[in-house]
Amino acid sequence: MLPVIALVGRPNVGKSTLFNYLTRSREALVADYPGLTRDRQYGRVKRGQRDCLVVDTGGIADDAEGIDSFAKKQVQVALDEADVVFFIVDAREGLNASDQSIAENLRKLDKPVVLVVNKIDGVDANAAAADFYALALGEPCKIAATHGRGVFELLAHVDELLPMAEADEAEIDGGIGIAIVGRPNVGKSTLVNRLLGEERVVVFDEPGTTRDSIYIPFERNGQKFTLIDTAGMRRRSKIALTVEKFSVIKSLQAIEKANVVIYLIDAAEGVTDQDAHLLGLVLEAGRALIIGLNKWDGLGVDQKDLIKRQMDIKLSFVDFAQKHPISALHGSGVGKLFDVVHELYDAAMIDMSTPVLTNFLKDAVTTHQPPLVHGRRIKLKYAHQGGRNPPVVVIHGTQTDALPGSYKRFLMNYFRDRLGLKGTPIRLEFKSPVNPFAGIKNKLTDRQVKKKQRQVKHAKKK
Repeated sequence: MLPVIALVGRPNVGKSTLFNYLTRSREALVADYPGLTRDRQYGRVKRGQRDCLVVDTGGIADDAEGIDSFAKKQVQVALDEADVVFFIVDAREGLNASDQSIAENLRKLDKPVVLVVNKIDGVDANAAAADFYALALGEPCKIAATHGRGVFELLAHVDELLPMAEADEAEIDGGIGIAIVGRPNVGKSTLVNRLLGEERVVVFDEPGTTRDSIYIPFERNGQKFTLIDTAGMRRRSKIALTVEKFSVIKSLQAIEKANVVIYLIDAAEGVTDQDAHLLGLVLEAGRALIIGLNKWDGLGVDQKDLIKRQMDIKLSFVDFAQKHPISALHGSGVGKLFDVVHELYDAAMIDMSTPVLTNFLKDAVTTHQPPLVHGRRIKLKYAHQGGRNPPVVVIHGTQTDALPGSYKRFLMNYFRDRLGLKGTPIRLEFKSPVNPFAGIKNKLTDRQVKKKQRQVKHAKKK
C-alpha cells in the first residue's frame, strides 16, 4: 500500500509549487493569488527508492465561508488519509496567527507532522526559520520549492517517517489481482458479482454505493484470483465529504496492487474527460489494461460507432489496451474476460532473454536509424530485461539522453510488436556509460609548463 503525504498550510505559501516539484508535473495550478487551489489534487512521488502519494490541498483561512469552507473540509479529508503531514509556512511573511491556529490543530493529530519553511530563496534561511520554533513542531525543514532547494533533504528526513510501500498479504493472497476501476455508477459492483456468480457486493442505482476497496479472493479452475471492487472516482468538483472520503486514495492503491485492471466505461454515456484522466493513472502505474464497454447491448449502431470514434480520439494514449464490449447486468461478453486476463497477465510477467532483445534492437536500428546529435550518430548497443509487470527493457548506448521522444515511441511499439505483447504497456530505460575522466584536468609537469610558455612567447613574437 502506497503511503500518503498531505500538504497543508495557509493560502499562497507554495503548496502547489511543492506538489508540482515532487510529482514532476504541472497538474496543480500555480499563481501569486491566494485561494487558487480548493479541491484535493493527487499525485505520485517517485524519487530514488521512495514511492508514495502526495495530496495538495487548498489554503486554510480563518474566515472560511462559502466555497472556502468546502475547501477546508477537503483539507480535513486529506489529513484523515495521510500518513505524514507537511505543514508549509512562508519564510518571507514570517509567523502569524493563522500559522499558530493551524499548528495547534495539527499537534492534536496522531500522525507525524513535518514543519516546512518555504521561500527561503533571497532571505537568511536560519533567521527566517527561527520564529517558527514557537509552533512546537520540531526542527523546521528549509526549502525553496520553486527551485527545488532543500527538497532532497526534506525527502530524506521523511523516509524515516513514512512506512514502506508493501502489498498487504491479508488483502492479496497470491494469484492474479484484478482491479475493477471506473467512474461512479458504471457497473463495477455488478461486474464483480457477475464474475463471482453470486451477490457478493451491494449494488444500488446510486453513485457512491461502494465507499472502500473490497478485496475478494476466490479460485477458478485451479487458479487463484483476487477481485478488487473499487469506489468510483468522480471529478474533484463533485466529491462529497461523506460519500467519497477515501475513494481516490483507495482506488489508486488498488491499481498499484493489481496485476490487471479492468476499466469500466458506461457506453451509454460515452467516453468522458474523467475517463481519460483515470486511465492516465492506470498507465502511470504500468498495469495491464482491459477497457470494458459496459451496457453495450442497449446501444444502437450509430451510438456504437460514436463510442469507437471517441475512443480513437480521447484514448489513443492507451492504444495497447484490450477493448471488450460487455453487459455486466445480463452477462454478455463477461465469460471471455478471464481468458483475456490470463493472456494479459502472461504478457505482463513475460521473461525476455538478452540475446533476443538485443537482436530486436539491432533490427529496429536497421529499420530506422537514430538521429544525429552534434554531428554524431546516437548508438544503441544492446538491451536486456529490467523488470516485469510492466515489462521493462533496458537499452545501453551512447548519447541516449538526447534520444527524442518520437524515436522512443518507435522503439516501444517495435518491441511490443516483436514480443507479441497484448494489453500491457512496456517501459524503456536508457543508459549511457559514464566517462570516469569527465571534469578531471590533467596536471602539467614542470617541463610541459615551460614548453607551453615558450610556445606562447614564440607565438607573440610572430
